[in-house]
Amino acid sequence: MIVVVCPGQGSQTPGFLDPWLHNPTFAAGLDEISAACGLDLLRYGTVSDADTIRDTRIAQPLIVAAGLLTLNALLADGRRDRIAGIAGHSVGEITAAAGAGILSAADAVHFVSERGNAMAEASALEPSGMSAVLGGDEADLLARLDKLGLAPANFNGGGQLVVAGSLEALSALAENPPPRTRVIPLQVAGAFHTRYMQPAVQHMKQVAAQFTPADPSVPIWSNRDGSLVSHGARFVELLVDQVSSPVRWDMCMRSFAEAGVTGIIEVAPAGALVGLAKRALKGVPSVAIKTPDDLPAAFDLIDQQTLV
Repeated sequence: MIVVVCPGQGSQTPGFLDPWLHNPTFAAGLDEISAACGLDLLRYGTVSDADTIRDTRIAQPLIVAAGLLTLNALLADGRRDRIAGIAGHSVGEITAAAGAGILSAADAVHFVSERGNAMAEASALEPSGMSAVLGGDEADLLARLDKLGLAPANFNGGGQLVVAGSLEALSALAENPPPRTRVIPLQVAGAFHTRYMQPAVQHMKQVAAQFTPADPSVPIWSNRDGSLVSHGARFVELLVDQVSSPVRWDMCMRSFAEAGVTGIIEVAPAGALVGLAKRALKGVPSVAIKTPDDLPAAFDLIDQQTLV
């Protein structure tokens, strides 16, 4: 049982698209998506620095474009029918929605462009940010967050929880972390998946009303609670709500395990979700598609699992 996973914001790194541009099909697809969202994604994905591509308006379309184009290569030649499901982390859920056939590629690009702009505008209203907290006791951490006015944003599993809120409160957490934890500030522009994003939710409801989603052609799990969603319209509703609600990737991985996952493939810009899976789904084979050179290993994993 192969599950394809699609990464979220923060997975982008300077130059990560450079190896892909030797493929004319990928390069042409990137040009098409760039024109649709009005951004020079080729430049952002090859020569721009980390600060530039941290901008939410740039990062989100860049990540989804890379994921969509990787999915095209991964699932060609009948391989779409040989995967057991798909899921995305945060903005990666838009990639997953396209991979499952809920949104067309064009609608996915439009959705992520509007999402990135709306979340950037919401972030500008109040200074805020996010930090990853590694280790420690989750109950103790949640109690500490409540005292500081911070909120859990991403339950990533594998001993990692991302918290969000005011920069002052995040600094206080870093200066006096809970026992046995390490606090790492993240390079994002706002407190995503919290109340700070409510203005973006209102805008995205209007955007989503323009779409006619299809029901998924492959199983797809939701970040809300790790459940399978069988209706496309419902999944788009969850996509909108998820902008200001926590990402429960821990529950998604729990659902993968309960479903009997035997292999995980992460599309570009890959690495983060496979890393979490190695800790939470020990022993499950995985492939992170960081460059085109990783595609043969992904094909082999699909072939091996299909033969079992």
